[in-house]
Amino acid sequence: MLSVVNNDGTTETGSLMDDIVREGARRMLAAALEAEVNQYIAELAGERDEVGRRLVVRNGHHRERTVTTAAGPVTVKAPRVNDKRVDVETGERKRFSSKILAPWCRRSPKISEVLPLLYLHGLSSGDFVPALEQFLDSTTGLSPATVTRLTKQWSNDHAAFQARDLSASDYVYVWADGIHPKVRLGQAHSCVLVLMGVRPDGRKELIALAEGLRESTESWADLLRDCRRRGMRDPELVVGDGAMGLWRALAEVFPQARHQRCWVHKVRNVMNALPKSAQPGAKKALQEIYNAEDRDHAEKAIKDFERAYGAKWPKAAKKVTGEADELLAFYDFPAERWMHLRTTNPIESTFSTVKIRTKVTRGAGSPAAALAMVFKLVESAQARWRAITAPHLVALVRNGARFENGHLIERPEAVAA
Repeated sequence: MLSVVNNDGTTETGSLMDDIVREGARRMLAAALEAEVNQYIAELAGERDEVGRRLVVRNGHHRERTVTTAAGPVTVKAPRVNDKRVDVETGERKRFSSKILAPWCRRSPKISEVLPLLYLHGLSSGDFVPALEQFLDSTTGLSPATVTRLTKQWSNDHAAFQARDLSASDYVYVWADGIHPKVRLGQAHSCVLVLMGVRPDGRKELIALAEGLRESTESWADLLRDCRRRGMRDPELVVGDGAMGLWRALAEVFPQARHQRCWVHKVRNVMNALPKSAQPGAKKALQEIYNAEDRDHAEKAIKDFERAYGAKWPKAAKKVTGEADELLAFYDFPAERWMHLRTTNPIESTFSTVKIRTKVTRGAGSPAAALAMVFKLVESAQARWRAITAPHLVALVRNGARFENGHLIERPEAVAA
């Protein structure tokens, strides 16, 4: 179910972060329950009746119920087992009983304590079993082998996502950024390279998520080439930070795409080149540029910025004047989405919640497991992404409509003619 996110990060059910945490807890609990049942049935696969039929088989799911946890209310449908075996001593039917979630459980401090651990440490068999021990008060529970199978599915899901066909998924706008979540990756300076796009109907969608080096042209080129190989078309506009590796790779792989530098990153870079005393005024002057009513006023504001700061701090001024075309590209697209296209905020806002969930872990097992963990968190968040403003204009842009200072001046039919 899609949630409308307010400006303060809240939704109808609370905060966006809490929604993501609850969804992550629900998925992890459901996966753990499925793995527990699968292990139970696999261990008893040899138990057969007189005609060779299995005595222990799956039998659908119990009714959905809500369990109150530290992450909030979590709905779960526990898998059901049909166990036809009979205890030879008592003559009673044997029954499967989950050690993770008891049938009677609706509100339990033990579950409240274990779910965040399952959620945060579930990709490491060394952490998962101790987490279950806190719930069970014993050393029984899912075996490391079962945990490995469970978490391998997350890696398999990520691998399948990275290999899917993109020929039917047209991305008109793309945001690109390198994120550093607090998880252990393959190399000391590795980050997570993220591509997020907007489809012609205005929906945002994760395109790709892979490990790489943020400043490396080859890392970005590898990712972009892979997307191209799987059928991705040149987007109309790519929004990213100042990492030169990204832009060089884009020029090689998607040469038709226009470039838009992220203004949030640009402001940070300019501030780093100025003394603190000059930063408040410079920040206001930069706001005059990207908040200008049209390109003409923005270009005038750039000249004003250069006059005010170029003599004393030429490096700071050059960071703006040297990339003016890339900083103002958004003015050639519909005004309704200027706010979306001048920053990489769609990626930043999503990963701010991912970082909150990962920063308390000291690694999630192997680098592949760490990347799978990040992928699952983003996949959970994606269900709550809002469509871009004025979605009906996205298809027009893709079909060649021309916009000047945010206004439509030439429709696709005229361009075709």
